[in-house]
Amino acid sequence: MFVEIPAPAVVTPLRVARPPLPRRLLRAAPPYLYLTPALALLVIWTYRPLAQAAQLSFYSWNLLPSRPATPVGLDNYVRLFQLPAVGASLRRTGEVIGGLLPFTIVIPVVVGLLTQRVRGRARAVYQAMVFAPLLVAPVASATVWQWLLDPGSGAVNRILGTNTNWLHDQHWAQPAIIVMTGWHLLGFAVLVVAAGLAGINRDYTEAALLDGASRGQITRWITLPLLSPTLVFLALMTVLLAAQWTFPLIDTITQGGPSGATTNVYYLLWDYSFHSFDAGLGTAAGMLLFVVFGLVAMVLVLLSEKLSFHDD
Repeated sequence: MFVEIPAPAVVTPLRVARPPLPRRLLRAAPPYLYLTPALALLVIWTYRPLAQAAQLSFYSWNLLPSRPATPVGLDNYVRLFQLPAVGASLRRTGEVIGGLLPFTIVIPVVVGLLTQRVRGRARAVYQAMVFAPLLVAPVASATVWQWLLDPGSGAVNRILGTNTNWLHDQHWAQPAIIVMTGWHLLGFAVLVVAAGLAGINRDYTEAALLDGASRGQITRWITLPLLSPTLVFLALMTVLLAAQWTFPLIDTITQGGPSGATTNVYYLLWDYSFHSFDAGLGTAAGMLLFVVFGLVAMVLVLLSEKLSFHDD
């Protein structure tokens, strides 16, 4: 005996009427409305001045309102490549970056690894002491360093038993500025490294210990590779901001001297604009600096993304 089962009825889905376009736009608007103030400030205070600087780099102007800017085409950029001071300032900028890397990467990693086991109140005190130099105004620290490095009665010369004129000798002025800036930034870099170390999962270390790995092997093959995105970030900050970080000390202590020994590219473009009153040449130097450091930043960011992806 066969029972005939009727075919299931096909249920036609109800068509929901789409709301009108104005209502859909109104629903999608809130996130963009929240972003509007920040985007407006970014355009007003960043992109608009950048566009004006790019435009001014094609003009000759001495910053006097009574004298209008004169278009000169690419002459400012041609002059930059012909001035010997530009090449020398780029070389000194490279020296500053190389001199600061130990203070922003090497020493912070060593300190971070050695103090990983500090806990409780002692850790808070240690972090406060390490971070304290960053809270000191650069101009105030420059005054103290001038006293410490005084060739006659400075504490540094007394301790070392020398009479070196650290800030007015062509061979020592640049290293002195680098050490002052490195001391100022060391605490910030140490805290960044400590944050990176805290973000590493302890399971990796415990698994390696169970497999018989030594502390040195764990540091070399586990901790440092997992810390690499943090180190790339510190390297990026050093490359992009090294010349800017040294500016307050240079302007306060050496004014680019002696004989241009501490004039890096950042101080040079400021000198062209506000000492020589050649705004076109100064902005042209700034645009070249922006392009070159922008390319370097792009490479380091891509490297950081690859390292982060590798960690995942």
